[in-house]
Amino acid sequence: MAVQTAESTTESVTGSAAPSVDLGPAAALSCRECGHRVPLGPVFACQECFGPLEIAYDFSDHETEELRRRIEAGPANIWRYAPLLPVPADVATKPNINPGWTKLVQADNLARELGVTGGLYVKDDSGNPTHSFKDRVVAQALEAARAFGFTTLSCSSTGNLAGAVGAAAARAGLRSCVFIPHDLEQGKVVMAAVYGGELVGIEGNYDDVNRFCSELIGDPAGEGWGFVNVNLRPYYAEGSKTLAYEICEQLGWRLPDQLVVPIASGSQLTKIDKGLRELIELGLVEDRPYKIFGAQAEGCSPVSAAYKAGHDVVRPQKPKTIAKSLAIGNPADGPYVLDIARRTGGAVEDVTDEQIVEAIRLLARTEGIFAETAGGVTVGVTKKLIENGDLDPALTTVVLNTGDGLKTLDAVADTGLTATIRPNLDSFREAGLA
Repeated sequence: MAVQTAESTTESVTGSAAPSVDLGPAAALSCRECGHRVPLGPVFACQECFGPLEIAYDFSDHETEELRRRIEAGPANIWRYAPLLPVPADVATKPNINPGWTKLVQADNLARELGVTGGLYVKDDSGNPTHSFKDRVVAQALEAARAFGFTTLSCSSTGNLAGAVGAAAARAGLRSCVFIPHDLEQGKVVMAAVYGGELVGIEGNYDDVNRFCSELIGDPAGEGWGFVNVNLRPYYAEGSKTLAYEICEQLGWRLPDQLVVPIASGSQLTKIDKGLRELIELGLVEDRPYKIFGAQAEGCSPVSAAYKAGHDVVRPQKPKTIAKSLAIGNPADGPYVLDIARRTGGAVEDVTDEQIVEAIRLLARTEGIFAETAGGVTVGVTKKLIENGDLDPALTTVVLNTGDGLKTLDAVADTGLTATIRPNLDSFREAGLA
């Protein structure tokens, strides 16, 4: 895991020199395609081949048992893993929303319904400050934004990220201005707007929003703006690794046999895999096989379609699904998801909107967890994978719920009263409730 330490200055996307930065064990940015390295800075694409950049680390000073003790003595949030993240050592002392250390729920009732005998768990990330896993990635991006001197925090978003950016910026005392498709669920619009930042609707889908943000970065109007999922993307994406870290620590420093992960851009799945491999290489968990399965909605399933067709190229689709948080028709990390699913022996599957709603209700009825539509996708896909014989019910399985169902109430809007009765026992009995 050891890497050469890089210089800590670089040229920003606007051409001006970035200040010296302290991002802990982060040593350089490395191209995922060609391996070319550049110093740490607010850049996201390789100048040699235009491949995506990601963080390379120097973990050479870590001794396994001491690192484990340090993590276990850390705060009950993602900063317990600061020695493995691109953040300064004093990160826990700075104003941040401090997400993470969410519940890993042993889902025995759901396991019985699905016929899982090897142990089924739900990693319920709806317990984060803005009720989605996006708080993890934004917390990481915020530290990079501070390091590079940005004054405005921004993003392109399908909803959850907009709320997470608004909350994190408010806590840190920064301006926020975020961009969303104009037709998002009203609950997500309200939650993004309530933090007092600027919320801008773009006429079009998420891919249109993302293209606009990429243009704004190169314009003088975007000077001083840190787009968490564009020019800060290498740092932002590392927040998803903390899901892998927490799952393994909560399982007693043990790898799960199987994980089912929702796919939007695909970054979460690829970084969970990266986190698992880091834990193996650092000796924090035993090196043994694990399988990663990707989950999509049928109405936006470009990665699933590519997987089933045996293709390496992901063809963009126009999204049409109730799972709007996953409605990215041109997922940047799609090809890497295919690689991971195939390398680990997993798969990529999709479910219909009707199956998503059924799965939301199933999880709520069996485990008392009200998932947003993305959680319905992962539970629905888990059920389908078991039925198809792709997922082994005798193995330990972790399913991700990445957000709170209160954000997507429209999906289950036809759920309501069992009965309306008069305030007396006769009426109660007449309704068949006795």
